[in-house]
Amino acid sequence: MSGKDEAELSRLMRAAIAGDERAYADFLHRIAALVRGFVRRKIVQGGVDPEDVVQETLLAIHVKRHTWRQDAPVLPWIYAIARFKLIDAFRRRGRRIEIEIDEIAETFAEPETETVSERDINRALDGLPPAQRSVVSAISVDGRSIGETAAKLGVSETAVRVSLHRGLAAIAKRFGRQ
Repeated sequence: MSGKDEAELSRLMRAAIAGDERAYADFLHRIAALVRGFVRRKIVQGGVDPEDVVQETLLAIHVKRHTWRQDAPVLPWIYAIARFKLIDAFRRRGRRIEIEIDEIAETFAEPETETVSERDINRALDGLPPAQRSVVSAISVDGRSIGETAAKLGVSETAVRVSLHRGLAAIAKRFGRQ
């Protein structure tokens, strides 16, 4: 950027502050390109969208344009705002790195299916009274519904629910789980 460009941008900014909308539009158009190049050079990894930083910078310049000292160069003021908006964007992103899941998918282990042997099931059911054992076995092992179990055993569905709850609680207690 030459001194001539700095002088032109300063002239446009002064005119914009004085109310010249055309000068302001031209000023914003020119500095958007400068800020975009600055931000793209500073972002080396993903996670921060350069265009978001450019838009936030332009908005901050618009809101704070009255703070620019008209006797000072405009470019250092613009780049300072852009630098602060870039720092804000990095802070919002935090210290996380975003990686596509496809890049690391093969590193995940396949989930192991948990198998329970018949011996383990019998061991769990052994300590239950016969009525609870029948209910827990019918529902948890055989996969029957409450209604089917009640009909098979000739008791009410409420009695089946109570027996199931008490039986599962007794198994959990026996194996150290509450």
